[in-house]
Amino acid sequence: MDYSQFLVMHHEIGLLVLILLIFLFDTFSTKESPRGFSMFSVCLFALFVVAGFVYPWRQESAAAFGGMYAASPVMTAIKNVLNIGVLIVLIQSMKWADSEFMRVRRGEFYELLLITLFGMYLMISARHFLLFIIGLETASLPLAALVAFDKNRYESHEAAVKYILTAVFSSAIFMMGLSFVYALAGTLYFADIAASLTDGGAMLIVAIAFVIAGMGFKLSLVPFHLWTADVYQGAPTSVTSYLSVISKGSAAFAFFVILVQVFGPFYHGIWEWMLYALIILTITVGNLFALRQKNLKRFLAFSSISQAGYIMLGVIAGSAQGLGSLIFYVLVYIFSNLAAFGVISAIENKTGRVDMDSYNNLYSTNPKLAFTMMLAMFSLAGIPPFAGFFSKFFIFSAGVASGSMALYILVLIALINTIVSLYYYLLVVKAMFINNQEPCAIATFRSACSERLGMWICVAGIILVGLVSCIYNGLIDTAVMNTEYIFTIFAN
Repeated sequence: MDYSQFLVMHHEIGLLVLILLIFLFDTFSTKESPRGFSMFSVCLFALFVVAGFVYPWRQESAAAFGGMYAASPVMTAIKNVLNIGVLIVLIQSMKWADSEFMRVRRGEFYELLLITLFGMYLMISARHFLLFIIGLETASLPLAALVAFDKNRYESHEAAVKYILTAVFSSAIFMMGLSFVYALAGTLYFADIAASLTDGGAMLIVAIAFVIAGMGFKLSLVPFHLWTADVYQGAPTSVTSYLSVISKGSAAFAFFVILVQVFGPFYHGIWEWMLYALIILTITVGNLFALRQKNLKRFLAFSSISQAGYIMLGVIAGSAQGLGSLIFYVLVYIFSNLAAFGVISAIENKTGRVDMDSYNNLYSTNPKLAFTMMLAMFSLAGIPPFAGFFSKFFIFSAGVASGSMALYILVLIALINTIVSLYYYLLVVKAMFINNQEPCAIATFRSACSERLGMWICVAGIILVGLVSCIYNGLIDTAVMNTEYIFTIFAN
């Protein structure tokens, strides 16, 4: 065996080294230095994020382990985007991780979170379903432990049980679909499956349906979304913010690769209309249920369901433009959603409140938090000139680029739903700036330095990412350069 192949896995190897260093520090550190441990972990991961951009940002495409693992600039790009999100989550979680409750388990929080990121790396780079399943389970199972981290709350236990049962069933459905694919193709390599399958008939339709259903659970697509709101509400807010953006970003990219590279030749005949139905249901149901929510974590849960539908427009485009728009959308969504969760986390840590009514007249007591939440809501709603407007514009453009009438209708439905989402996002802004409540349920307080840092990074991203066009252009160019690892041309 040529061990030099491991050098292709630079992100994975670097992350494993980082996890080992955090584990050793946690093992040998004293109980008197909890803040030192959190600072060490966050700074170490920040260096890892910087290293991911500096070297090797433009590496050549390469494969390892008989083609089971692939590396290319576009995969490096999505991994770096996820790293940015994880870094913000870690920064915003420092106050919670340094609390008395977390004193004896803070190491497990950082280690489990980074292990899930390692699994997501494998999902992104897998070109064989065996490696993909290993990455999928590595990313899913530790999340159940993270959801149950607040062991003194019944809601946390309930959320963990729902999450683990959902993960188990979705994995079983996914692997059932893979068993049909293997029976038809005789291989689990992505490229070989596409070359081997000619006409699988009803069995291939069932296989693709099972694969889409299994991945739909991971992305919270309707009708596979029922676990999302309860898990988001019951999990610690830091874990909820991680679930809402990081796991969705990796799953969306993996979904794109599976559908386009493995099942691309059968696009028009089989899975095109499946995805049309899923996207319309996901965006519409997510928006309608978000209108009814008063708990802000459940509110953002249904918002994330709707956002997953918009992300899928990049998948259904099945092109370099669709892939670049998908990655850009995930990047903007990271800044926007984590800004909202940063405000929720800061207020929850101080007051324990997460209901929308408590935010009435928040601007009078905590104007900076209200301003940050307002920007997050504007960006999520797609109001110009914030980054969310540009991400929606680019993903809509990718959706209609093929010129298909069905895609025009799909994007039109998505645009109509954007108006609905504008209403419920503005309900939060109305509560903070217009609704009068004297005195405000949330008194004036100063959030922790780490919480402020995380929120201001998000604010900078919301304002700047959409305006700096070279980011989007660079992602499109990177996607175009790496079509040999991603795309199978659809037959018209």
